[in-house]
Amino acid sequence: MNYRVISYIIGMVLNIEAAFMILPIITGLIYGEKAVLSFVISAVICLAIGLPLVWKKPKNQHFYIREGFVTVALSWLIMSIMGALPFLFSGAIAHPIDAVFETVSGFTTTGASILPEVESLPKSVLFWRSFTHWIGGMGVLVFLLSLLKMVGGSRMNLMKAESPGPSVSRLVPTVRSTAKILYEIYLGLTLLEMIILLCGGMPLFDAITTSFGTAGTGGFGIKNDSIAGYSTFIQVVVTIFMILFGINFNIYFLFLAKKWKQALKSEELHWYLLTIAAAILLIGWNVRGLYHTLGEAIQQSSFQVASIITTTGFATTDFNKWPEVSRTVLVMLMFVGASAGSTGGGIKVSRFIILLKSMGKEITQYLHPRQVRKIQMDGKPVEHEVVRNVNVFMVVYTMIFAFSMLFLAADGKDLITNFTAVAATFNNIGPGLELVGPSANFAVFSYPAKIVLIFDMLAGRLEIFPLLLLFFRDTWRKF
Repeated sequence: MNYRVISYIIGMVLNIEAAFMILPIITGLIYGEKAVLSFVISAVICLAIGLPLVWKKPKNQHFYIREGFVTVALSWLIMSIMGALPFLFSGAIAHPIDAVFETVSGFTTTGASILPEVESLPKSVLFWRSFTHWIGGMGVLVFLLSLLKMVGGSRMNLMKAESPGPSVSRLVPTVRSTAKILYEIYLGLTLLEMIILLCGGMPLFDAITTSFGTAGTGGFGIKNDSIAGYSTFIQVVVTIFMILFGINFNIYFLFLAKKWKQALKSEELHWYLLTIAAAILLIGWNVRGLYHTLGEAIQQSSFQVASIITTTGFATTDFNKWPEVSRTVLVMLMFVGASAGSTGGGIKVSRFIILLKSMGKEITQYLHPRQVRKIQMDGKPVEHEVVRNVNVFMVVYTMIFAFSMLFLAADGKDLITNFTAVAATFNNIGPGLELVGPSANFAVFSYPAKIVLIFDMLAGRLEIFPLLLLFFRDTWRKF
C-alpha cells in the first residue's frame, strides 16, 4: 500500500475543495451575508490539512487498483465531512450527522434532504448545496486527473474507482486527456442549459443552481416546491437536459469526433431512450385524469420519468399521489438508472442489458449444450471479466439493499417508506414514496438510520466496492 501517494492525493482533494468554496464566498459577499465567514473558516481548515499533505511530492507515484479504490473512498469521506462544515458553522443545520447527510447527498448527487424548507437559507449556503452536485457529478478525482501529472497506470486506477459503469475506457490515448475531454463536455452542457434557462426568463441565481443540479443529476432545489413554480418552458428545458446528462459521455465525444455511426449504434443509448419513451407514455396515460389535458399529463410524466431514471430527483408534482401503476413504474426506474459513463446513478442500463443477455445465453445453453456463444454489445464481444463483475455487483447490491432495509425497520416506519428510502439513497435519486415522498424529507429517520443511508449514498455513487474495501483487513496490509 502506497500510503504516501494516497495522503498526497487526499491533500490535493482538500485543497481543491477549499478552492471550490471561493464561489459560495463570492455569492455571500454579493448578497451581504454573514454566512460568508463559515465558508472562509471551512476553506482555511481544508487548507490547514491539505497543504502539509502536498508539501512534498511523493517519489513513488505508482499505485494499483487497491490504492485507487482506497484513495477514492477516503477522498469522498473526507471531502463530505469537510463539506459539511459550512452548514454547521452557518447554523443552517444544527446536528453534525444531519450536516454530513446533506453534504453526502449533495456530493453523491442524491438530492435527499433533511431540511423541511430551503427558501430561508442564505444564498451562499443554497449555492454550495447545489454546487456540491456539480462537483460530485463528474467526480472530483476526475477533475484532479485532468490537472495532476502521475505516472504509469495510476490515473486509470483512480478513474476506474470513481467512474460509474461496469467498465471504464479511455476516450483518447492518455487518461489525463480523457479527463479533460469529459470535463469540457460536462462544463459545455452545463453552460448551455444555463444560457437557455436565462433566455426562458429564469433569474441568474436560479439558472446557475438549477443547472448545477441538472448537470450533476442531483436535484437539490432552491425552492420548497423544487421546479413546480417555474414555467412550462423551463420545466421542459430541465427535462431535456436531465435526459442528456443521463447519456454516456462517450457518445458526446463520438459526436464531436464526427463518428456518427459508432455513436448512434450504441445499444445502451437505444434502450435508455426506449425505456424513457415507454415509461412516459404509460404514466402519461395512467395519470391523464389528474390533469386538464393529455398534453399536460405527458409533460408532467416526462419530467418525473426523466428525473427518476437519471436519478436527478427534481419534482414538479407530488407523484406520491399518483395511481399505483405510475408509482410502481417510477420505483422500477429508480433501479434501472441512467447510462454508464454519465452523471446519473442507479444500477445502469448497460448492466441490465448484460444481465438480460446473460440470461438469454444461459437459456440457449440449455437448449443447445454444445453451442459456444459470447455476449455482445454494440457488435463487440463482452469480456468475461465484465460479465463476472456485473453478476458480483448485483449480488452485493442485493445484500446491501436487504441489510439496509433491515436496519431501517428498527425505526418503525412503514415498508414502502423504508424500501423507497433505501432505493432513493442507494441509487442516488433523492425522493421516495410515503414519508420520504417529493413533498416530504428524510428528517423522519433516527440518526443511526441516517448513518445507514449515508453509507448507501456513498456506496451507490462509488459503485459499492471502493467503499467496502475500507472494511477489509487485507486492504491495509503491506504485501
